[in-house]
Amino acid sequence: IPHKHIVKSVHFSNDSTHLATGSNEKLIRIWDLNKPDTPVLEFSGHSGCIKQAYYLRDDSRVVSCSDDKTLRLWDVKTGQEIDKLEFTMTPNSVEVSQDGQILTVTAGSTVSFWQAETLTKIKEWKVPTVVYSASLHPDKEVFVCGGDDLRMYKYDYNTGAELESFKGHFGPVHCVRFSPDGELYASGSEDGTLRLWQTTIGKTYGLWKCIDNSTTNNTNNATAGIDALSSSAAPPLQNNTTTINLHEVVAN
Repeated sequence: IPHKHIVKSVHFSNDSTHLATGSNEKLIRIWDLNKPDTPVLEFSGHSGCIKQAYYLRDDSRVVSCSDDKTLRLWDVKTGQEIDKLEFTMTPNSVEVSQDGQILTVTAGSTVSFWQAETLTKIKEWKVPTVVYSASLHPDKEVFVCGGDDLRMYKYDYNTGAELESFKGHFGPVHCVRFSPDGELYASGSEDGTLRLWQTTIGKTYGLWKCIDNSTTNNTNNATAGIDALSSSAAPPLQNNTTTINLHEVVAN
């Protein structure tokens, strides 16, 4: 699928028949995968490079964010802009919740949540770093995010309270996503690694086997160890109360 510039975002429609792409050409394109000879639908209106473009749940609309400090909603059939949000900082990412109802947007050091249908703000929370990506858990109880300070954060969605933070990456974190079942979340970083983290630390799940460690830290709390049974595992990481081993995929 040819483009004339760097492609920053690709996303399948929910029925897998179309592909939305966003690029540094400042355009969003819709490709019909069943009819490759069909003319490509282009959405123009952004004045900056496209950061991300996502289908909403019913596939009738696409949401996009851009270096022009806007988030826009598009009609897939007509290519017309339906609505627009303006930010004081560049929105680095947008995610559509699993049920299609909520948009999670990162801009500057804030993570904000919006009604997908109306672009009405639900809430926003501050993060102690410039944040590049955030993901809302399928049950909407917690969200995770990562950014410039190399750490991964987990927050209570309802109160904004920080629940956990982990330092494992050695470069800024640019992408964070929960697994569909919500048991894991993945993070991708400038350090050339993709790492998997357990939502509930110490829970036996898939390739993760819970191990009972007898050691304690200086807060006298028992540590929970998790081994990733894989060909590559990251070194143990320590936060205030918990030691974990992470599954790590290293880019060559």
